[in-house]
Amino acid sequence: MSGTSADGVDVVAIEVDPGGFEQGRPFRSLLGHQVSPYPDPIRDLVLKAASNQLDPAGLCVLQRRLGDHHAQAARSLCERLQLQPDLASLHGQTVQHHPDQGASLQLADPYVLAEALQCPVVWDLRRRDLALGGQGAPLVPLAERWLHGAKPWLALNIGGIANLTLWDGQQTRAWDTGPGMSLLDLAARRWLDLPFDPEGAHASGTVHEDLLAGWLQHPYFLQAPPKSTGRELFGEVWLHQEGPALEPLTLPDRLASLAAFTAASVALEAERARPWPPGLLGLVSGGGARHGRLRAELEARLALALADDVAFPTGAREGVSWALLGSASALGLPGNLPEVTGASRAVALGSWVWP
Repeated sequence: MSGTSADGVDVVAIEVDPGGFEQGRPFRSLLGHQVSPYPDPIRDLVLKAASNQLDPAGLCVLQRRLGDHHAQAARSLCERLQLQPDLASLHGQTVQHHPDQGASLQLADPYVLAEALQCPVVWDLRRRDLALGGQGAPLVPLAERWLHGAKPWLALNIGGIANLTLWDGQQTRAWDTGPGMSLLDLAARRWLDLPFDPEGAHASGTVHEDLLAGWLQHPYFLQAPPKSTGRELFGEVWLHQEGPALEPLTLPDRLASLAAFTAASVALEAERARPWPPGLLGLVSGGGARHGRLRAELEARLALALADDVAFPTGAREGVSWALLGSASALGLPGNLPEVTGASRAVALGSWVWP
């Protein structure tokens, strides 16, 4: 799994009970998890592709370089576990997402992965949902239901883009809330010369509420779900446009204001899910869960306490969800939720490659 943070790939190996899908409990155990960061040259190319700065030849070569990286990471985990997998579910690296045009591009090479692991590979899961008029995202809410169980819960995942999933005991609602760590990480690269601000240590300044109020007028926050977004809206272009307003501020104020933007957009979007059921459990995961200032802003702005989702190691949850969706596809079972994505019907997702 490579998320919108564009910092590398999380590889997980899980055990699945094929008969457990009918009862909604297919997950058995996490066998292993490994993080494989992208080398700087690959990360730089991914960010260029996401900001329309990479030509077709560059995209072509990047796809293979990512394919090699994914395959090496997966093979390394399997060798460490002495495991021969039955199948692999490959997300790829999202570089463009335009659901209003029915399009989304995840760069991956399933043929390289199939040869590396010598097992069938399912990939390109999002475009099946897009073909049916859906957003192609978020797709993890069904897997979240399989993992969290029947009691009401709200799960907030803060990757490059933040998304929330609410299960009220009867129905699932889920959508992307807006920026997660994408703007904060880009700001760290621009002003700290770091890939990210460790634990948000530099975001110690004052939030400029006037800027924040203007940012929350972005058209995305006026749009009702189903909806999804990416770096096309909240990435390099956004930061470049807002640069003249941010750069006169002190660096701690810039980073604090960006952290507040993520928190305030989450709080704004979470209000769409009202009324919340009694006893709602709030959970947070993803890289943003470790950003101290972002967590403080969430505590101040979101009317729901959030506990760390400690069921899986940091970074592993989305990989586990993607593995479950791939397993469902192998059984011909649907992996999307039309009430979440807007697709016309529920379908098995992805295309298959055999070694």
